[in-house]
Amino acid sequence: MIQKKRVVLTLLLMSFLIAAPLMFSDVAFADNLSEAISKAPVGTEKGQIDPTAEPGYLGIPGGLQVNLLVGFLWAVWVGWIFSTVGAFGGIMAGVGHITIFGIGKHAGEFRETAPMLNKVITDSVRVSNQFLVGMSALISSFNYYRMGRLVLPLGLALAFGSMFGSYLIPWLTAGKISFKAYIGYFGIFVLALGFVMLYETTPKGRAGKKKAKQAADAFETTMRRQRSGEKVDTSQLGVKVTGITATRFTFTFYGVEFSFNPFYPVLGGFVIAAISSFIGVGGGFLLVPFLTSISGLPMYLSAGTSAFAVLVGMIVSIFSYLQQGVIVHWPLIGIELVGIVVGSIIGPRTSKYIPDLWLKRLFIILAFYVGIDYVCRGFLGKGIIALFGL
Repeated sequence: MIQKKRVVLTLLLMSFLIAAPLMFSDVAFADNLSEAISKAPVGTEKGQIDPTAEPGYLGIPGGLQVNLLVGFLWAVWVGWIFSTVGAFGGIMAGVGHITIFGIGKHAGEFRETAPMLNKVITDSVRVSNQFLVGMSALISSFNYYRMGRLVLPLGLALAFGSMFGSYLIPWLTAGKISFKAYIGYFGIFVLALGFVMLYETTPKGRAGKKKAKQAADAFETTMRRQRSGEKVDTSQLGVKVTGITATRFTFTFYGVEFSFNPFYPVLGGFVIAAISSFIGVGGGFLLVPFLTSISGLPMYLSAGTSAFAVLVGMIVSIFSYLQQGVIVHWPLIGIELVGIVVGSIIGPRTSKYIPDLWLKRLFIILAFYVGIDYVCRGFLGKGIIALFGL
C-alpha cells in the first residue's frame, strides 16, 4: 500500500510538471513569434501576412483556423492508440497536427517567404505533440501500474537515460529545422520502425521471444477465463519484482520470470529520447520495439513500461523546448488534452481484448502508411496519394 501511494504521489508531481509551463510561458516566448511575423512580407497572398486579418494558429494574422472539435476527437484516438500499444501516440499526434488540421500545409506557405516563421510553426508542432503524449503517458502509467502491467525498475532505468537525451536535442535544434525537413525525417524513423516490427511477427522473429509468448499466452488465457464468468484472482499474477542488484533486475509476470541488466535500458533510453525529441514525439514507437526485442517483454508489459519512461522524457523535453522560446497554440492544446484523458482511460481497458500479435500488426500497418507518406512529402514534395495520382 505504501509503495502504491508513493507511485501515485510521483505521478501527481509529474502531472504538475507537465502543466506548469502553461502558467509561466505566455510573455517571454511571444517574442520569437513577433519577430518572425515582423520579418514576413506584408500582403494577402500565400506566404504573406495581412496585419488586419483575424488571428489564427499561434495568433498569426490571417493564420490557419483549427477546428477544435476535430482536435478533441483526434486526441481521443491518440490517447487510445498510445495507451493500447504503448507507442504511436506521438506519431498520431503529429499526423493530426501536420495533416488532419492542415498545419503542415500552412507552414509550407512560409517556407520561401518567411523561413523563420516556418521554423517557429515547426517547433510548435514538435512540442505540441509532446504535450499530448505526456498527458497520455501520465494516465496510462497510473492505470497500467494498478493493473500490474508496469515494470517499474525497467521504466525508471529507461527514464533515467531519457532525461539527458530529452534535454540535449531541443537545446541543439530549436529554431533550426524547416517543416519540410521535419516531415521527411519523421517519415524515415516511422518507416524504419515498421520494418523492425514486421520482422518481429515472422516465425524467425517470434522464435527468439519464447518467454514473451509464454507470458502473453498465460495472460490471454486468464482474460478468457474471466470473460467466461470464472472468478480469477489476478492480484498475484501481475509484475512482481523478485531481485535487484547492480547488474541484474529480476521480475515475474503471470508465472514467467524475466531479467535485465539496467545498463542497457539506461543507454537505450538516452538514444531513444534523443531521436524522439528531435522529431517531436514521445518515443514509445522506439521504446516498444526496444522492450519487445532487446528486453523480450510481451506487448502487455511494453505498453505500461514505455508509457512511464515516455512520461519522464516528455517532462524534460517540454521544458527544454520552452526554454528555447518555443510556443504552442493553447486553445488547441487545451481541448486536445481533454480528448487525451478520454482516450487514455479507454485504452488499457480495451487492450486486454486484443491479441498480442494483432496489436503488433495494427502498429505495423500504421507505421508503413505514415512512414511512406511522410518520406514522400518531405523528400519528393507530395504525399503518397498525390504521388500516385489517386
